[in-house]
Amino acid sequence: MELAKRDLFGGAMTVNLPRHNLVDASTLREVPDTQEVFLHTDCTASWIVEILQRVEPVDAVEAAKFHFSSLAHDNDALSSQVVDVRTLPAQPNASPHAANTPPPTICDGWQEVAKYNRTAPDKVEIMLAVYRLQAQNIDVVLSVNLPHVLADGTRTPEDLITGIKSSFVAVAQSLSIVDFGLFA
Repeated sequence: MELAKRDLFGGAMTVNLPRHNLVDASTLREVPDTQEVFLHTDCTASWIVEILQRVEPVDAVEAAKFHFSSLAHDNDALSSQVVDVRTLPAQPNASPHAANTPPPTICDGWQEVAKYNRTAPDKVEIMLAVYRLQAQNIDVVLSVNLPHVLADGTRTPEDLITGIKSSFVAVAQSLSIVDFGLFA
């Protein structure tokens, strides 16, 4: 999956997201000022970058699990399971802005979520990258919601699942905070 640099929050952050088949959700609906949301046009997957108040767990792994659990709660998930959590190393030879961005802690898991007032749930893989900004009391959370099987039995094409999953770490490592004034 080819990635392209996108400005977030008026250029205060940048991230490399899939080049094709993404639309900025703010062109379709209202999006909170603390979020940037991008929707795939060829499946129901979405990418979200969100600025949140820093959560209590000091440990990055526990904080990532907390954000995953919080998302499951917000989604009214019928079930959720964390599969893997790990902190990525800092990128060698990173740009000056990227070098000032903390390395992300990645959390991968599953949620069963009934959407749009349906009773049967979608089976959704959730991948999170959490960037802890202690001095600003902020957690930046990058997430991808990747439905594998929808309630009606529709399946996301395997090549799209593979492309999104294989690009997630590269996307997470590309997030760069350009202007820390965003958090003032």
